Amino acid sequence: MTDVATDPQTAAVEAALEELLATHDPKALSYEEFRGAQFDAGLAWVHFDNGHGGLGLRPELQRTVEARLRDAGARPMHPAMFFMHLAGPTIHTHGDESVKQRFLRPMFTGEQRWCQLFSEPGAGSDFAGLATKAELDGEEWIVNGQKVWNTMAHMADWGMLVTRSDPNQPKHKGMTYFALDMKSDGVEVRPLRQITGEAEFNEVYMTDVRVPDANRIGAVGEGWRASLTTLMNERNAIGGGSGSPPRRGSGAISVPVGIWNGLDDEAKTAVKRSELMKLWTRAEVFRLTNLRAAENRKGGNPGPEMSVSKLAFAGLNQDIMDFAVTLQGPAGLTGFDYTFRRPEDLSVDGSDGGVGHGFLRVRANSIEGGTSEIMKNIVGEQVLGLPGEPRVDKDVNWIDVPRG
Repeated sequence: MTDVATDPQTAAVEAALEELLATHDPKALSYEEFRGAQFDAGLAWVHFDNGHGGLGLRPELQRTVEARLRDAGARPMHPAMFFMHLAGPTIHTHGDESVKQRFLRPMFTGEQRWCQLFSEPGAGSDFAGLATKAELDGEEWIVNGQKVWNTMAHMADWGMLVTRSDPNQPKHKGMTYFALDMKSDGVEVRPLRQITGEAEFNEVYMTDVRVPDANRIGAVGEGWRASLTTLMNERNAIGGGSGSPPRRGSGAISVPVGIWNGLDDEAKTAVKRSELMKLWTRAEVFRLTNLRAAENRKGGNPGPEMSVSKLAFAGLNQDIMDFAVTLQGPAGLTGFDYTFRRPEDLSVDGSDGGVGHGFLRVRANSIEGGTSEIMKNIVGEQVLGLPGEPRVDKDVNWIDVPRG
């Protein structure tokens, strides 16, 4: 174990925190002003390079930053900025200097919000089979295609867009990654209503959209590599590996615990108490496992092991919310508003919108960020080293792959 008292990286973070808080009061400044100062101090992503919101230090030290700033009264990250955890590492890892300078700071402050433009009607679990076309025209690319399940796209200023730039290459090649201005001519965002009544998800249509080559993230044809960085960070973020260290008993498990505390003694049966404690124990094991994984991270981007976390997160949340509804008895069937609405925040674990909302919302946990079936494949192949499934189209040029 690292000796905190003598660890120079910990000392560097503590010194940067002291200087930041001595000159910038999070309670007195606006949200954007304080987060801008945090970025300039290298405390946005401590493992990023100097000048890009980081100090070049170990990534697990970010949890020290978040805990200290929370205790100092800094406002938590707005839930709609969830995609900062995906776009930021991707741009830092694959973007050129101009891209980093343009996007990282306003992304962190919340002045620019992002969404993810990956899945397509014919390319969901097989994401590398995407068909959205990008053709180079001088210093711009002309993009045509459709994306789907684009969370919070109706609020986004920018989108993480992956395209097919060379159909005469195998599907994992010939892909190129861009930052898309969501206000560009030819971009249309349409709502997708969910079982909660919300349209948190969207479809995005792109018709002859012109994207400057200066908005390209990574090399032409290297979109798959950049996409993997996004996907690994997405699973890390959904699984609870990003942001402030979770408090004991926080998240989805707080919902049935709150209901239990409000029940009369007659309703608190031994069977229900046993089930609650099993779920609470699973939630605590999950929380501690994520903390340990964060401590053990040596590089800036998470690896395939985060698929384990994401897989466990989905099943745990669904079991917790099922039990929460059961605890309510007949009351669990009423009192939820299914009115169509476009939300302005994002509650992935279902803990923020009440039991009815949470029960319905966590159905998506086993789909978003990679289905649980795909997570099992990744864990089997890349974590456990089991043989992979046959892939007959892996080395076939994308344009020659048969499609229904």
